[in-house]
Amino acid sequence: MPQIHLDEETVERLDALRMDDEEYDEIVSELINIYEAEELTLFRGSDLE
Repeated sequence: MPQIHLDEETVERLDALRMDDEEYDEIVSELINIYEAEELTLFRGSDLE
């Protein structure tokens, strides 16, 4: 698995999102899923015009 380095502010923001000792990889995966879902919604929305 690739390793990434995050600045202190980013870690603090991730910590604020953590629920019940959730792992960072779970949070990041969830954020990616949300991003992809929104991107897909925006893409489909532009098809309707």
